[in-house]
Amino acid sequence: MTNRIQPSLSDGCLSRRTFLADVGMGFTGLALGAMLQRNGLASTDAWSPPTGQPHRTPKAKNVIWLFMNGGISHMESFDPKPMLTKYAGKTIAETPFADVQNPKKLALERLVVPDANGNQRNTLFPLQVGFKRHGKSGIEVSDWFPHVARNVDRLAVVRSLWTTDSNHGAQTQFHSGRHQNDGDFPTLGAWVHYGLGSLNENLPQFISMGTREYWNKRDGHYLGPAHDAVPLRIDPSNPLDFGRAERPFSSDAQRIGMDLIQRLNGLRGVEYPHDPAIAARVASYELAFRMQQSVPGVVDFSKESEETKALYGLDQPHCRDFGMQLLAARRFVERGVRFIQIQHGGGGAGAWDAHGGLKKNHTTNALAVDQPIGGLLEDLDRRGLLDETLVIFATEFGRTPGTQGSDGRDHHIFGFTVWMAGGGLKRGVVHGATDEIGFHATENRHYVTDIHATILHQLGLDSRKLEIPGRKRLEIDHGKPILEIIA
Repeated sequence: MTNRIQPSLSDGCLSRRTFLADVGMGFTGLALGAMLQRNGLASTDAWSPPTGQPHRTPKAKNVIWLFMNGGISHMESFDPKPMLTKYAGKTIAETPFADVQNPKKLALERLVVPDANGNQRNTLFPLQVGFKRHGKSGIEVSDWFPHVARNVDRLAVVRSLWTTDSNHGAQTQFHSGRHQNDGDFPTLGAWVHYGLGSLNENLPQFISMGTREYWNKRDGHYLGPAHDAVPLRIDPSNPLDFGRAERPFSSDAQRIGMDLIQRLNGLRGVEYPHDPAIAARVASYELAFRMQQSVPGVVDFSKESEETKALYGLDQPHCRDFGMQLLAARRFVERGVRFIQIQHGGGGAGAWDAHGGLKKNHTTNALAVDQPIGGLLEDLDRRGLLDETLVIFATEFGRTPGTQGSDGRDHHIFGFTVWMAGGGLKRGVVHGATDEIGFHATENRHYVTDIHATILHQLGLDSRKLEIPGRKRLEIDHGKPILEIIA
């Protein structure tokens, strides 16, 4: 029987919830289970949650997810289109490429609301930056990204992504695979957190750095709040929200408080055994206690060499903040953190949202991220960590071949670029292509969940084995691994 203190009959009738909680814990629950089994109402193939073990032999252990908010121009970063310059000033209809605006080809767009964003821009805008070939692979990279270009032989560049949300809800769509009109769905990081066990019990397994907008603020959704990322700041004195006491507080006193909270939560859990908020709160309190001891040391760079700090650009004001986040990411990977999500340029629509002044916008933003990303790739590789760490450079969509106003580009969902590195992927390869003006993905087209599927494949996870009862996922949610870039 249970060890709970049983109310007497004078306390009134027990609630149905309390009765069922007691039944489930005692001998009556065992008998009920046997009866259900005998009558075929309890399946021996009942669903069970993930064990924390991969479904197949993994090739990667960790993920560093770099997301550029606002939408980078694919044509001025990793997918050069000289035809834009050749036909600059002409309408698309006046060029040999008029068919790109065939209504059937544009029909994949799903509007949240009709507004001034994501519209057709008809007059071609010339390239605003030069390109050079780099490395043994000879992959062309924009002059705005010289440090990434230096690492091009480490990259697998995918030039054929497409999505459907032409407004900034596409930030959520890239993370979850689902359009904002469909509701809220778990992000890739949440699925990884849900599917795999911890590599370090003293650190969170899913970390988020950088600003996130309200429409892209959460991760777990129907998986539960326990699978939200832990937001983190690079500040050894205060890296976590509520991570330190308001006044001096001994660790012994804190432990007493934690034990009491754990007991109270345990009693509450008897009454509400399936309440995800309580379960998440219990887990978060316990992890928070351990993180208070562990996280500050990870974001303290005092023991890093000056050469390493300079590699990430910590000595350069224009990229110091992002460089600190990426250096912290490497240190977290070393200590076994599974999924590190870093969002650059959050706030409003996103810093890369260049409806006007694209050249100035992208020059400034590239300066902020290029050296830290190049430094991260080199540092991971020289430490032997890149082989087991997937680095992803992504953005919500590309930008239009046509001009918006006099010197900007609008949102563009029909073709854009993502690159990946490490974690058992091929190095120095380009996969997929857009047409000659960068309008549509035309060769080896990939919806955003193909990136998810590739990452899960390398981590040894099968997304179909992660589904939960009552939440059947669509085929497009699962995506397909991009086998051509897997080593």
